[in-house]
Amino acid sequence: MNPAHEQNRASWNAVTPAHNRHKGDQAAFLRAGGSTLFPEEQGLLEPVQGLRGVHLQCNCGQDTLSIAALGAEMVGVDIADEAVAFARGLSALSGIPARFERSDVFDWLEHTEARFDFAFASYGATGWLSDIGRYARGLRRILKPGGRFVYVEFHPAVFVFDDQWRPAYPYSTAGAEPIIEAEGVTDYVGRSEGALGGDGRPAEPFTNPHPSVSFAWGIGDILGAMLGAGLRIEHFAEYPYANGWKGFPGMVPLPGRRWGPGTGQPQLPFMYSLVATSPP
Repeated sequence: MNPAHEQNRASWNAVTPAHNRHKGDQAAFLRAGGSTLFPEEQGLLEPVQGLRGVHLQCNCGQDTLSIAALGAEMVGVDIADEAVAFARGLSALSGIPARFERSDVFDWLEHTEARFDFAFASYGATGWLSDIGRYARGLRRILKPGGRFVYVEFHPAVFVFDDQWRPAYPYSTAGAEPIIEAEGVTDYVGRSEGALGGDGRPAEPFTNPHPSVSFAWGIGDILGAMLGAGLRIEHFAEYPYANGWKGFPGMVPLPGRRWGPGTGQPQLPFMYSLVATSPP
């Protein structure tokens, strides 16, 4: 077991119940036809009717089930025991079938016998990947010929800054030490002002007893890993806003649960999307 991954597993297990306290009756939301997907990822994913897909680092399964509701046969994979247990219960209560597996994502990519028409990951997944090249090679392994990897993620350029827009973190930790976060995974759902599906009420006090370990990968690292694994880059785009994430004080709300930079803040890309395909 990778010690950094296991440290993060403990941190996620601690924070997951805090995140879900803000989200109300998620099963009822999904039963009524609700979806947690933003237009960017839904547009890149569809059509998925009749396809077999895997959601890597699926957290509590809300996006996994939203994709399954579009007609895909879905598997969700996550390292956190609490998240997978919640996802399984959410599937049962919502009536949307999907399978959820608890595993380190690298172990799963390297050992599963299943093959998929598409793989999906999004929003905050990159920072937990200790080896971006190993991840890309795992994707190549589990995708069928012509299969797609669909990725919508926050942009590494904004993670250079602390919450006061001061340069504080490396753009890439490739070949360097990872970032140790003493406060662990925070209750960012409670801080999102409802943008991440929360109820918008102020976050209840939460202290994570488990520090976390994160990794920074620049755009060059990510694209290079995909190409190095033999995947083909079919799509790449950057966006001047963030879906569901008020990352810095002073950001302003935009339509569709988006946040953009406020007056005087850097005009940077806040997220990007990528589609890479396995050769036929």
